[in-house]
Amino acid sequence: MFKFQIHATEGRARSATFHTPRGAVETPVFMPVGTLATVKALDPDELRAMNAQMILANAYHLHLRPGDELVQRLGGVHRFMAWNGPMLTDSGGFQVFSLASLNKVDEDGVTFRSHIDGSSRHFTPESVMRIETNLGADVIMQFDHVIPGQSEMAASQDASERSIRWLARCRAEFDRLHEPSEAPRQTLFPIVQGGIHPSLRQDAARAIAGMHAWDGFAIGGLSVGEGKADMYAMLDTCDAAIPADRPRYLMGVGYPEDLLEGVARGVDLFDCVAPTRMGRNAAALTPDGRVNMRRAEFREDDRPVVEGCACGCCRRFSRAYIRHLIQSDEMLGARLLSLHNVHFLIALMREARSRIFAGDFTSWSREWLARYHSQPTRS
Repeated sequence: MFKFQIHATEGRARSATFHTPRGAVETPVFMPVGTLATVKALDPDELRAMNAQMILANAYHLHLRPGDELVQRLGGVHRFMAWNGPMLTDSGGFQVFSLASLNKVDEDGVTFRSHIDGSSRHFTPESVMRIETNLGADVIMQFDHVIPGQSEMAASQDASERSIRWLARCRAEFDRLHEPSEAPRQTLFPIVQGGIHPSLRQDAARAIAGMHAWDGFAIGGLSVGEGKADMYAMLDTCDAAIPADRPRYLMGVGYPEDLLEGVARGVDLFDCVAPTRMGRNAAALTPDGRVNMRRAEFREDDRPVVEGCACGCCRRFSRAYIRHLIQSDEMLGARLLSLHNVHFLIALMREARSRIFAGDFTSWSREWLARYHSQPTRS
């Protein structure tokens, strides 16, 4: 039910199709993030209209509210949020990093103090597999131990090796939950950790590849405090270490420059909350960099946010109107900018796919990035 077909390559960049039970995903692709079973401010119909192919939800947050068992009783996360395409759920591993002040890690798992009501919740590899199975996404992620990206060798090795041990437990529980099943509708992705240390990344990738015939691999623990040069170096390392005939998913990375640099290094799947978060904070993605739409220069500007953009924001509204909405604290402003930013990244990856097919991805991406970086961020 899960299959990966590579159609064209240019250098390490590749254009491919990731087949899932709920449809095919053409890669490279940006996946909008719907942490709480909603891509913030956007309707699923709007996501379909902009050709979103696969979206995310978060197992940790949905377990806390409304509860994964409730979601299961209501037909699973697809039916719950009225999205009939492919979906992926993160496991809560990122929350080990982002909510470090609210958790305690030991070999068995992680004890969280809920940010909602202060209650204690103990997550283990086994319980996370049960949560993600209840939610019912097509691709589910292992429970892993995420630490700051610039961590020293010893801490990175400890977290990476623990993640591999937890992966073995995830695999055993996943198999138990899904047996007997001749046509599984879920697949489990492992996560390669190792911080900014090449030897740890290589060791982790080799150990994980030897455990199972995985349908895909994720690269985690990046964009969590390390510099961009270090992140790109780890992608180079992982490209050489991860089997080339499986999709590679770079977790939590979604700025335009990082998408193109990732594609050039063999990454197929990306996700990030950045486009909707920027939209809520009046920032628009453009080919000339990020632009703060609060700026006074847009007060009488009748042009769209981006000339030629096909999104619902740019086709219908002016910069002056978007600025007016933001200055007036009207929620439509944040909604339209969120819509534009998500559309921008989806369209960027669609163009990257076509450029790989055409054989000019390298020259095109170099020119695109030169323009994107030519102007300072207009804050």
